[in-house]
Amino acid sequence: MDLSDVPTPTQVVALLKAQNIRHIRLFDSDRSMLRALANTGIQVTVSVPNEQLLGIGQSNATAANWVARNIVSHVPATNITAIAVGSEVLTVLPNAGPILVSAMKYIHSALVASNLDSRIKVSTPHASSIILDSFPPSQAFFNRTWDPVMVPLLKFLQSTGSYLMLNVYPYYDYMQANGTIPLDYALFRPLPPNKEAVDTNTLLHYTNVFDALVDASYFAMSYLNFINVPVIVTESGWPSKGDSSEPDATIENANTYNSNLIRRVLNNTGTPKHPGVAVSTYIYELYNEDLRPGSISEKNWGLFDSNGVPVYTLHLTGSGTILANDTTNQTYCIAKENADPKMLQAALDWACGPGKVNCSILLQGEPCYEPDNVVAHANYAFDTYYHKMAMAPGTCYFNGVATVTTSDPSHGSCIFPGRAYCCCMSSPVTYLPSINISCFTFRSGGRNETLSNSTALAPSESSTSYGTPCHFFHGSAWIHVVLSSLLLYAYSL
Repeated sequence: MDLSDVPTPTQVVALLKAQNIRHIRLFDSDRSMLRALANTGIQVTVSVPNEQLLGIGQSNATAANWVARNIVSHVPATNITAIAVGSEVLTVLPNAGPILVSAMKYIHSALVASNLDSRIKVSTPHASSIILDSFPPSQAFFNRTWDPVMVPLLKFLQSTGSYLMLNVYPYYDYMQANGTIPLDYALFRPLPPNKEAVDTNTLLHYTNVFDALVDASYFAMSYLNFINVPVIVTESGWPSKGDSSEPDATIENANTYNSNLIRRVLNNTGTPKHPGVAVSTYIYELYNEDLRPGSISEKNWGLFDSNGVPVYTLHLTGSGTILANDTTNQTYCIAKENADPKMLQAALDWACGPGKVNCSILLQGEPCYEPDNVVAHANYAFDTYYHKMAMAPGTCYFNGVATVTTSDPSHGSCIFPGRAYCCCMSSPVTYLPSINISCFTFRSGGRNETLSNSTALAPSESSTSYGTPCHFFHGSAWIHVVLSSLLLYAYSL
């Protein structure tokens, strides 16, 4: 992003509040950012940058000064709950490995001296690559080179009631696997039982890369005789854009991964080793970073652009409701260009049959009969199913012959379900108790504005809808997301 477009701390906090984001992680301890977060109640994890690690790890006094300047001067107004000491130190800055635990202990001692140790935990984020032989998870172990660091580090976490911070990126595991990891397995998409990965030692079934990596960290800790240190995922996400060598860095896949990740946290699914125990996770990251060096994907991990406009629709389905961080673009599900005609016909037959799409509008004489070809008819059937399923991740797939688009495929009197309209009402939605649905309208510039203190009456399948184009935002669920420990990772600007 152009430096003139970088959001100010006040703008960042305004976005966090508008989206009901209640937990964030900062990449440093920028004073302006921490002041802007004061009196918001947002729980903040601050970080000791790697470049400050050597000084802190070699001097108790330097650590005490850092805590006084970056923590004590901001609490309790700013709700700091954790300190991340460095970032992926063992893999990024291995020369600092020997003083990493000292740095953590010095920071913790300074918190004890200020009576803040009970409310602020100290840990350090690790790259998942420090875990070797991560599948099957039961055979995983930390790189033995780092045993002199990991053993005292885990002792420190255990004695202070802290947690292991782990960065989990199924995207990179998928990219580096050279085809041995299916895309569906990386994206949390449902797998048939015969496609699930089975740990032959424990007979636990794994349906996604994320769970396998988290459980690998638990097994690696138990290999060192630590069985009661919880894991928090401090970074996870999927890029929305890539270059020609990264064909799976797409908006659709980013949407699928993050939406499925959110659902998993909300449902307290846990992992096969620890079922029912939610894995607290920070989504990486808040904003795209156009100036970040490296590949195109490195610049496109954000949920929002520099103006606070969502990069893509992020939604969660459940009981017929939608959680969206929405947005400027309505999405539709259509047939992929050059899709195999036989596969397309089979998908169309499924949608109009077992998929329970009402395809009578495709019959001769009806509005969507013309053009009379399998592609046009599949477009309508796919989009109808996609919106019937509330645009849930994986519902625009149809064995690989469908894709999501932002271009409205409606034509003439054939109006696709994606062209949704709603009527904003001033009265509550009486038939959806406990659900607060807000209505968003759109200005000509594409930005969305919220109609305050309003709710949207979602039309039934048989009703006629009218009014301004809008998207549904399940406000209560978003609050529930963060109360369920889905955490948002944000850069300090």
